[in-house]
Amino acid sequence: MEYKNYNMTPPPYYGRSVSVTQTNSILKRVYVRMFIGLLVSAFCALGVASSPAALNLFFGNKILMWGIPIAMFAMAWIMPARMMKMSTAAVFGLFVLFSAMMGVWIAPIFLVYKLGTIVYTFFITAGTFGAMSVYGYFTKSDLSRMGTYLIMALIGLIIAMIVNIFLKSSTMEWIISIVGVLLFVGLTAWDTQQVKRMAAGNYEPELADKFATMGAMNLYLDFINLFLFMLRIFGGGNND
Repeated sequence: MEYKNYNMTPPPYYGRSVSVTQTNSILKRVYVRMFIGLLVSAFCALGVASSPAALNLFFGNKILMWGIPIAMFAMAWIMPARMMKMSTAAVFGLFVLFSAMMGVWIAPIFLVYKLGTIVYTFFITAGTFGAMSVYGYFTKSDLSRMGTYLIMALIGLIIAMIVNIFLKSSTMEWIISIVGVLLFVGLTAWDTQQVKRMAAGNYEPELADKFATMGAMNLYLDFINLFLFMLRIFGGGNND
């Protein structure tokens, strides 16, 4: 599911900053929740992939097959828009639900790619994501302008992917995969810097907690999309 709503991370807050301890506490929540989301997705994907009945239920039914991505897309836009009116538990609960739905949606990768390929691609993704997240955290450069260009590039990438659904060009798919990796490498650094700025804002505890969940969702989507694009590149053979 290669889409992302980049309005989820709040704009930089330039008011009075909180202490370093409080900032690190919020950042810890962001990464812990991102990790929880990845675990939920992994367990759901494995569970569905290992059950013929579940695969038939979710992918043998056109309503569910198309309903899941549509529901995720809607959630990605509705959650930040309605965040202020929801409780912190509700925001986190929706993130977990979103992660579960994503896991169901990507379950077929276990039928297409070898398990070893999925595992080493995951570790390559983790290393790449970690390196870019560290860069985004420590860089003194303002990545805001880069983020604007990356969002425009993302829109172009989505259009290219839709077009290739009809063209079915393997060459175009290869190019899309390479561009997708480069794009989400950059977005990982940008989102990390945005999350860091958010964590340094002087927000009310409840609002800060909601922003932490939204930040986790942004980084979670960066990781998932980076992983899926890398899997297309490194996947090679399938399970046949």
